Amino acid sequence: MEIGNVTTPFGRRSMTLGMLANQVMAGEVKSDQSVDKWKLFRALCEAKPLLGIGDRTLAVLNALLSFYPKNELAQENGLIVFPSNIQLSLRTHGMAEQTVRRHLAALVEAGLLLRRDSPNGKRYVRRDRAGEVDEAFGFSLAPLLARSEEIEQLAAEVMAERLHVQRLRERITLCRRDIAKLIEAAVEEEIPGDWQSLYGEFRELIEGLPRSPTTAQLEQLLDELTALRAGILNRLEIRVKSAKQSGNADYIERHIQNSNSESNSELEPSFEPKQGAMPEQDNRRAAVAPEQGRGETAHPNRQEEEQGRRSGNRDDGGGLKSFPLGLVLQACPEILAYGPGGAIRNWRDLMTAAVTVRSMLGVSPSAYEEAADVMGPENAATVMACILERGGHINSAGGYLRGLTRRSEKGEFAIGPMLMALLRANAPAGRKVG
Repeated sequence: MEIGNVTTPFGRRSMTLGMLANQVMAGEVKSDQSVDKWKLFRALCEAKPLLGIGDRTLAVLNALLSFYPKNELAQENGLIVFPSNIQLSLRTHGMAEQTVRRHLAALVEAGLLLRRDSPNGKRYVRRDRAGEVDEAFGFSLAPLLARSEEIEQLAAEVMAERLHVQRLRERITLCRRDIAKLIEAAVEEEIPGDWQSLYGEFRELIEGLPRSPTTAQLEQLLDELTALRAGILNRLEIRVKSAKQSGNADYIERHIQNSNSESNSELEPSFEPKQGAMPEQDNRRAAVAPEQGRGETAHPNRQEEEQGRRSGNRDDGGGLKSFPLGLVLQACPEILAYGPGGAIRNWRDLMTAAVTVRSMLGVSPSAYEEAADVMGPENAATVMACILERGGHINSAGGYLRGLTRRSEKGEFAIGPMLMALLRANAPAGRKVG
């Protein structure tokens, strides 16, 4: 049977130029051309948006393909199937015959099938004496074979577009998350700026997206969100840089103002605490106290309290006690890795390391500045070193520091016991530090 012959439809169905073009195209199938019918059907399922067919139309085509005896669509196997509408209804899980006819017409209109109508419009086959198909009337699958490469190309385009849309949505989701959390952080840290207006602009962009957006609308939204995120990041980076510069200068200035009583300890990077070291430090502080009165008759206890208000260290007796840098480093050795060049040689290096540790532990700049105001910059740095040392036992470093600051304001906190506990924990076995 020659599949290239042009036939007209039976009954009242009219012939169109499109049907003629499909028949001509089907007649150009190469004799050696073949394709796996189920692989081609999967490609059709992917390319259905571009072919203008729906799920139920594909279900009817699937039923037609199931009547084709071979897995490979090829001219040598014959390309005409001839099931009745009743058989098609059964293989489409009970679809009504009228619905089956409608979807068959849609397949013909889409150029995926050809009608090979018999003289009376029935679908049947004539076989020769050997049982081979001599002449068949029904639906020709030749257009599927002729358009197989086109269908696969369309399927690849649809899959690439779907992947592109998926990546757009993922990037939009990341931008939304970044913008929301950056604005939240800016408000929490009380950074100056019209954050409420920025948040309103952000919500307008999100709510302006349709329920089923096109690819162009998603691309436009991503560009706008990316620009908004870049603007917010720029503001926050400027704030962070300015805060870092002013913060470091402020800490260094405070340290120089209060360094008279600590000048000896700054020059003791290799200090080793021994028995009686703390009383010696008390005696040195008592010797310096009379010189700070500037002509006033200062009582020793009053001098001790005044020094306590400046440094922020309170001992068990309600006075103030300062601790040598060597003792702090021996009790908190982990802070050494965060010093300039991996070493801490003086109090200034310790305060620089404390700022790095503060950022790493998630302590807000305001919490650390408050601690420095109440305790003094050296003691705030010492507390940060202690918090780093006990990091595995503290859930919220920022909340813990604020709690210690409030206790220090009330005179209920002393750094000494904390340092001594860490010193004992880090001391070698069998050695006790007084």
